[in-house]
Amino acid sequence: MALKAGDVVVLKSGGQALTVADVTEDTVECIWIGEEGDLFREKLPAAVLELALIDMSDDEDEQDGDEDDEDEDEDESDEDHHAKKTAEVA
Repeated sequence: MALKAGDVVVLKSGGQALTVADVTEDTVECIWIGEEGDLFREKLPAAVLELALIDMSDDEDEQDGDEDDEDEDEDESDEDHHAKKTAEVA
């Protein structure tokens, strides 16, 4: 498996997606964001990593025109609510 910077990998034992930052002969340096938003960077042996399978089906759902119209209506409601709050403060 030839990994390169920018590849998305996971530990073979499971867990969240990691992004490859650098690859050397012996190690793969990975970065990821923890549950609380902290950025982590760690060198791992290539033997413990595998390419992540990325599910693109969520992106296809967003392209459906009907859902976009509903989202726009919700956004307008949020904007109206924000405008009212701003007017109340002023």
